[in-house]
Amino acid sequence: MSWLLSPWLRLPMDEGDILHNRLTELFSRSMLLMDIFKRAQGLGLFPYYIGAGCLVQTVWNELTGREPDYGISDIDIIYYDGHDLSYAAEDRMIANGRELFAGISIPVDLKNQARVHLWYRDKFGVELAPYASLEDAINSWPTTVTSMGARLSSEGEWQVYAPFGLHDLFHLILKPNKALISEDVYLNKTRKWKSKWPELTVVPWGQ
Repeated sequence: MSWLLSPWLRLPMDEGDILHNRLTELFSRSMLLMDIFKRAQGLGLFPYYIGAGCLVQTVWNELTGREPDYGISDIDIIYYDGHDLSYAAEDRMIANGRELFAGISIPVDLKNQARVHLWYRDKFGVELAPYASLEDAINSWPTTVTSMGARLSSEGEWQVYAPFGLHDLFHLILKPNKALISEDVYLNKTRKWKSKWPELTVVPWGQ
């Protein structure tokens, strides 16, 4: 079992282990997530994570008494191929993903994080330095709770990367991660999430 936290934000070991075990237990009880985790093992040699929303929302649903798949609109899978930054290579991986995840009722989106900087400015108007790794990418995601990736090895080992820890996730708290996003992006995302999970506490951008 692998458990990664940024050292300067590490929870006390006992609390971190408890929350990690609780997290992976919730993942294990989700038929949707376990299907995704197991199919994702066929992505090949590239490092990858199941990312952000579907993981976090599964936890929110458990904590608020909702159905496990409530509010999950897509499945984000990130991988890292720094050797081929072409659109064609990413498109081949997407095509592979369509086969791997055929029959999944929720759209699955695959993105090569090594080439995000090539299109990010045109789409969002913000200059982005190339990500050096998947963890580097996750470090910049919009909130402390959605900065998360997880995968399950074929040997049954969980690896979870959560640079801001799991405290906010299990306390239904949304805080901005200002590494990349703007206040408007944060407000739009948190309004959308709070409309589906009103139990969430949204920490103001300036606090």
